[in-house]
Amino acid sequence: MNLVIDIGNSYTKIAVFKRDELLVSEQFEEVDDITINKFLDGHDIAAAIISSVKKKETPEWQGMLASKVKLRLFSSEMALGLNNYYLTPGTLGTDRLAAVIGAGHIFPGTDNLVISGGTCITYDLVDAAGNYFGGSISPGLNMRYKALNYYTDGLPLITADESFDMQYGDSTVSAIRSGVQNGIKYELMGFIESYKKAGKELNIVLSGGDSIFFDTLLKNSIFAPCIKIEPFLVLKGLNAALYINND
Repeated sequence: MNLVIDIGNSYTKIAVFKRDELLVSEQFEEVDDITINKFLDGHDIAAAIISSVKKKETPEWQGMLASKVKLRLFSSEMALGLNNYYLTPGTLGTDRLAAVIGAGHIFPGTDNLVISGGTCITYDLVDAAGNYFGGSISPGLNMRYKALNYYTDGLPLITADESFDMQYGDSTVSAIRSGVQNGIKYELMGFIESYKKAGKELNIVLSGGDSIFFDTLLKNSIFAPCIKIEPFLVLKGLNAALYINND
């Protein structure tokens, strides 16, 4: 079995895989030796992989984990089978890289537009031949709400509402929701349409914590039939990378 650890900006996600089968997945705000040992004691772990967006920080528990199982630290060099044309591969977020690896592993032989909704929204295309040229990064759902409150004196801090379905707001609160949520909806549709115009027949793979919310935004669009929801895409991509690099 593999232990897969994805350290993000807000949470750390930990999963156990038996080959391609996801057995268990949990997320934590804080991780320590006790957390890691709970997974090690409960499963027959042979190898582990860590991916972290916090490149300058080493978890205190990493040494303990390395002393118990074979540990790999995910990097762009592990993206075997992916033709990475990103000009600065060292600065490419490991979560983005793992997501495109995951998409290619789950949906091989097709063009995949990976849209990940988390702290940021990222758009990344990997084609049927495994070519990756780059993508786009924009502020995430909660970041947009927080920015409107932080950078103004009069706008309140509110949260997303999946049931919101107004074209425009008739109050300050609903106007903020219209701007943020409709703004993301039109952004999503714009990026998808742009890739479609390039003549690509592609899967639209939604991942990340806001994947279900994004699916709700797009459910009545012409793109709905192309949408695949993979909330654990990064974890699956890391697991695939661990197997590919098993030596």
